[in-house]
Amino acid sequence: MERFLEEAKASSRVLSTLSGAQKNKTLKAMAEALRQNKEEILKANALDMADAEKNNLTSALKDRLLLDEGRVEAMAVAIEQIAGLKEPVGRVLDGWYADAGFKIEKVSVPIGVIGVIYESRPNVTADVGALCFKSGNVAILKGGKEAEHSNQAIAKVLQSVLEAHGLPKGAIALLPDSSREGVAKLIKQDAYVDLIVPRGGEALIRYVSTNATVPVVKHDKGLCHTYVDKEADFEKALTVIVNAKCRRTGICGALETLLIDEAIASEILPPIKEAYDAQATEIRGCPKTQEIIEVKAANTEDYATEYLDNILTIRVVEGVEGAIAHITAYGSQHSEAIITENYTTAEHFLNAVDAACVYLNASTQFTDGGEFGFGAEVGISTNKLHARGPMGVSELTTYKYKIYGNGETR
Repeated sequence: MERFLEEAKASSRVLSTLSGAQKNKTLKAMAEALRQNKEEILKANALDMADAEKNNLTSALKDRLLLDEGRVEAMAVAIEQIAGLKEPVGRVLDGWYADAGFKIEKVSVPIGVIGVIYESRPNVTADVGALCFKSGNVAILKGGKEAEHSNQAIAKVLQSVLEAHGLPKGAIALLPDSSREGVAKLIKQDAYVDLIVPRGGEALIRYVSTNATVPVVKHDKGLCHTYVDKEADFEKALTVIVNAKCRRTGICGALETLLIDEAIASEILPPIKEAYDAQATEIRGCPKTQEIIEVKAANTEDYATEYLDNILTIRVVEGVEGAIAHITAYGSQHSEAIITENYTTAEHFLNAVDAACVYLNASTQFTDGGEFGFGAEVGISTNKLHARGPMGVSELTTYKYKIYGNGETR
């Protein structure tokens, strides 16, 4: 482990000096290499999918794990988009002259060595590798066992491009010891690793946050809500809430609890049930919801559950303040939305709700690096320091001060 991390640290020094043109040329080659090696990647993924069937993984996990031609192409396109982003390293964030006469510049620089621990989704290997490379960081990747063959195939392609361009293949590397013990050791290697980003289940996040000596940015659970206000456009509301739940139920930006203003509950709940019935969504509702539509009972545990499945909780609340109170009690500071045509109500909700992303009249499934124009993301940070929301290349930099003097002494 230590030899591997020493190599990673040495690689970070090489990456930190690369020009934007060098990085972009390499990234474009990575995208093309993924296309050229599509068959090998899909064969590896087929092995993982066969194991998933044997191990009875849920349909949501199998959806996350699956690669097809379209998803491999999407990985390649994401890397090309990352290559097209503004250079994040070497930006002068601020500059001034000190009283002593010398010039100070605050300049963006790479963080260094970033360890990312993730589950199921093999596209994360390509996304994170490319984002870290673009921002001059080394990526140490620990994917889930269920995606082992896929991750190895993708990493092999990316590393072959690095070597072809005279760069250390350790710049994008899978953790050699992927066991729980290996992870336990990685998160304490603060001599070599500068940041850990865990993205996965609640137990993983808690374990890493509790035990790491390396700084951690959490990609915590997405317990997302949408509140339909009494002044909502009903047609717009139905379109948004069905998309927020049903487009992909297994992602962290999926709607888990729908909040309905009591002033419109009797009018809007029947068409809501009809819309979700068409999507085969299982609905669990509060007592007021059950008085209006026939659904299973929801309890406190349901309100606190990130289903990642086609299950939805509905609760009737006392206006916008009731919605804010519920989100404050149960939300995970990921993504929250309001559907309303009242600007004052909307602004109050957007300002009062404490979350990384707050939406007006739009689906919470837009919380995504690609949708935000970042190409991809390392994770959706639910931290407040140093990054929040989708973490793109800019969030993978820190800064230092460059001081230009002319013999000044203190």
